[in-house]
Amino acid sequence: MKLWKLTFSPTGGTLKAAEMLAAGLPGEPVSLDLCERETNFDGIVCAPDDLVLLAVPSFGGRVPSVAVERIEQIHGNGAKAVLLCVYGNRAYEDTLAELEDAAKAAGLTVIGAAAAIAEHSIAHQFAAGRPDTGDQKTLAAFAEKISRKLAKGDFSTPTIPGNRPYKKAGGGMTPKPDKTCTRCGLCAAKCPTGAISPEDPKQVDEKKCIGCMRCEAVCPAGARKLNPVMLFAVGKALQKACEDRKEPELYL
Repeated sequence: MKLWKLTFSPTGGTLKAAEMLAAGLPGEPVSLDLCERETNFDGIVCAPDDLVLLAVPSFGGRVPSVAVERIEQIHGNGAKAVLLCVYGNRAYEDTLAELEDAAKAAGLTVIGAAAAIAEHSIAHQFAAGRPDTGDQKTLAAFAEKISRKLAKGDFSTPTIPGNRPYKKAGGGMTPKPDKTCTRCGLCAAKCPTGAISPEDPKQVDEKKCIGCMRCEAVCPAGARKLNPVMLFAVGKALQKACEDRKEPELYL
């Protein structure tokens, strides 16, 4: 039995939460990065007794479209799936519902789902330091419950919140390089959508950019940044919705 860990984590927060949950799940772990453009996701073939952890961030209450496309390419063959969406303490809205639909389209049987919190990928002052030890305890206890459910042969799908049709996807913010850019090309190589020109990293296709902030996170020179005026405005807009600590929500 394999434990497939498929994670779309541009800035690392989703991966951290996924590892906390996966630590208590059964199976031989196999990790795959849904951010990688070169991976042949159509070549992923699960066995019916495998367990698949699908972990994605919530972007404006939706699953990043490129993550949906890659998840739907895998061959689930009835393998059991646990869903994890991670958000920056505002709201996850239709993310889990959309992820559930993508999992089913891939031939997976959803047996559990969770929404966890990580540091906001744009406004870092919100949910700073999360997922933390409290989140780890909650996710570890949830993993134990999933393991017991599997052991009993209970493959029922819980009621997962969200709307269909989903809310309209919003536009993201595009980080731009400043004069400290060394043109190393790492941002272009790591961009999940190929939005950054390898020849000239200052050139960004804003139609392809999903505002995932991976380029900002991986830049060794710290050269890619958002417009400070827009960043301040985002922080003010999110203040009320993000000021109170939210806890993980679990569905089994």
